[in-house]
Amino acid sequence: MGGSNQGMMVVESPAKAGGLMAAEQNPIAVVQAKFKEVEIRFRAWLAKQSLPVEAAVVTTTSAAQGAAIGAFMGTLTGDASSLISPPPNAANFNPEAMASLKQAQALAGGPLIQARNFAVMTGVNAGISCVMKRLRGKEDVQSSMVAAFGSGALFSLVSGGVGGAGPNMAANAVTSGLFFALVQGGIFQLGQKFSQPPAEDLYYVKTRSMLSSLGLQNYEKNFKKGLLNDNTLPLLTDSALRDVKIPPGPRLLILDHIERDPEVKERRRGSR
Repeated sequence: MGGSNQGMMVVESPAKAGGLMAAEQNPIAVVQAKFKEVEIRFRAWLAKQSLPVEAAVVTTTSAAQGAAIGAFMGTLTGDASSLISPPPNAANFNPEAMASLKQAQALAGGPLIQARNFAVMTGVNAGISCVMKRLRGKEDVQSSMVAAFGSGALFSLVSGGVGGAGPNMAANAVTSGLFFALVQGGIFQLGQKFSQPPAEDLYYVKTRSMLSSLGLQNYEKNFKKGLLNDNTLPLLTDSALRDVKIPPGPRLLILDHIERDPEVKERRRGSR
């Protein structure tokens, strides 16, 4: 009996250890995992819906997120709209100037005003982006600028006060929309530029690695000037390296490396 009980304790100990580990698991990590799971299921469900339903859901959820962010920022900064007061001769201002002043006051408003502004900008931007992606089947700078134009135009109407800008209300909305679109287009292009390597670099991955391992990275420009890339590594000869003005010592090191590289040797056999 004693031996049997000891055996049972040995069998049960891993389960107890597992229970202790589960109990001591980071609760934040558990919440993040659950949230990620819910997000994946939500996106899968949303992808099966019709365009109007998807656009409405995306607009609503994005507007709610934007409102929360705006309210939080408005709480931190407080209501500074009173600091941007119209001058004594405001009556002589043209409608465009008054609309700009109202928008500046809106941007400096308290939590409720900031929540409204961010809800409009993020909700409209996300909704138009969703529609453009479904219609065009891709996300590019044109879709991004169209979405930014819509959010900027509607923000101008809301922040300037519908009916408060007189006959130039539409012109102010178009101006704001164009400004938002240009800014968004520039940000999109910068993001594309820094997130992706230049196209030519994709053909010099192995070449650059080889030169770095040999301490000959200074000759990368010679390779690029002679259009010697990863595809030409199995075909390299002494005369080809001489043509791109690489000295004899580095040429010997490069050719020896290529001769010893099993992958390059295999590609060389396949090309013959």
